[in-house]
Amino acid sequence: MPLSSHIEELKKKHLTLSQQVEQAQRSPGTPDAEISEMKKQKLRLKEEIERLSSEMV
Repeated sequence: MPLSSHIEELKKKHLTLSQQVEQAQRSPGTPDAEISEMKKQKLRLKEEIERLSSEMV
C-alpha cells in the first residue's frame, strides 16, 4: 500500500473515532473511561498521521 493511501486510511479512522467520541459524550450512559480510551486512540492516530506525513516531504 502506498504511503499516501495508508495516511488516507488513518485519516478515515481518525474521523470515525472523532464522531464516536462526540456521540459517546452526548450519551449519558457512556463511561468516562471508554471516552478517554477513544480519545487516546484518536491522539495516537493523529500522531501517526503527522509522522507519516512528515516522511513524505
